[in-house]
Amino acid sequence: MGILKKSSPEYPDALKEIHNAPKQLFVRGKLPKNCDMNFAIVGTRSASEYGKTLAFEFAKELAGMGFNIVSGLALGIDTQAHLGALAAGGKTIAVLGSPVTDEEIFPSSNRNLAKKIELSGGAIIGEHASGAKYEIWHFPERNRIISGLSRGVLVVEAPEKSGALITARLALDQNREVFAVPGPVFSKNSQGANNLIKNGAKMVTRVEDILEEFDMAQLKTKKEPVKEENLTEDEIMILNAVASEAVHIDKICKIIKLPVGRIFASLSSLEIKGVIKNAGGDKFVKIK
Repeated sequence: MGILKKSSPEYPDALKEIHNAPKQLFVRGKLPKNCDMNFAIVGTRSASEYGKTLAFEFAKELAGMGFNIVSGLALGIDTQAHLGALAAGGKTIAVLGSPVTDEEIFPSSNRNLAKKIELSGGAIIGEHASGAKYEIWHFPERNRIISGLSRGVLVVEAPEKSGALITARLALDQNREVFAVPGPVFSKNSQGANNLIKNGAKMVTRVEDILEEFDMAQLKTKKEPVKEENLTEDEIMILNAVASEAVHIDKICKIIKLPVGRIFASLSSLEIKGVIKNAGGDKFVKIK
């Protein structure tokens, strides 16, 4: 573990710009040098399968293009964002509200994930020294670091009162781009993200939406065809139900007879993977 002081040339330039930047950071692993490619993905700890799937797939695709995925190592959306980045062989940064030693990482259930992040060439960072007393405000306070390190923040799933929304507000204050994934209007977990979109956040349903906002469309490379062994059982069932002509979501639900949340999650995952597309009017079609 190293200590990175604000006066150090290795201290991230983007973080130096923000109000109340940490005077020092405790770092395990390595902070990526290309901090202009840092991108945060955040959301609720109590994530649905829909939210978890999207966080994983967006992180995986962005990391595969060279983005460093920043999140908070919390359960739910944060965990899936880190895992998605690792699955792509990319770099990810976990920003903690706790000290960064093995024994003090919170939540304790993610200590093995923290080790994987470090071993993969990513970093575990925080501003609290070992032995520091836990305070409830440490976790929302660390959100300024998550947004400050990043050129943009994607809120995947968040209720009206959520730490992810604090991160989004801080990102706006820091002149960062704010993105949000829309969710079902009756889902409490989607109310925060949907409200962000109503208030001007960029709506994201595909990775291209993020690249376009950054004027980085050239990063989007042609995808290799997705092999069936790389799809989940749910995705294969849904793909078999979607014909070459557009099929309405209601018909898919009648054919598949899975929980609606699982169907939405799999449809979103298949869209991100470039296997199907939304043809409008809640209808989906295979991409030839």
